[in-house]
Amino acid sequence: MAGSLDSSAPGSPSGSGTSHPGARFGLPESGVGAVAGFGRRLAGVTLDWLLAYALTLGFLGLDALGGSAIGWWVWLVWAVLTAVPTALFGMTPGMVAVGIRVARVDMAAVVGFRAVARTILLGLVIPPLIRDEDGRGWHDRASATIVIRSRA
Repeated sequence: MAGSLDSSAPGSPSGSGTSHPGARFGLPESGVGAVAGFGRRLAGVTLDWLLAYALTLGFLGLDALGGSAIGWWVWLVWAVLTAVPTALFGMTPGMVAVGIRVARVDMAAVVGFRAVARTILLGLVIPPLIRDEDGRGWHDRASATIVIRSRA
């Protein structure tokens, strides 16, 4: 199952060179600490969105489903649910579920305030889809972070 979550997507790094994604940051080619695949990342953010949706409906009630502001409330709850745990622990509930975490490229222990900018760019949807040879989207490049596997 892990292999299906790590499958490559269009625009993902190719194995044409002698190095692997994350090599320039000193990351291993596979296993714990390796660059997380697009599938795991997508699964993690999807779980976080679903959790944000459930929390929002829990606070606003099911009547909010017909309202025009529900999308903004879900986005706000998701942003807090993403930025705060990422800044403090390097992972969100969805990331914990799929075995990935955010790390700074300088490998400092805490992601810190840069998680806020990363979350805002991630919430714009397009920046994460435009990826470099290490699988980092614009949101990761702007915040000097990289998403790595926290378990096999």
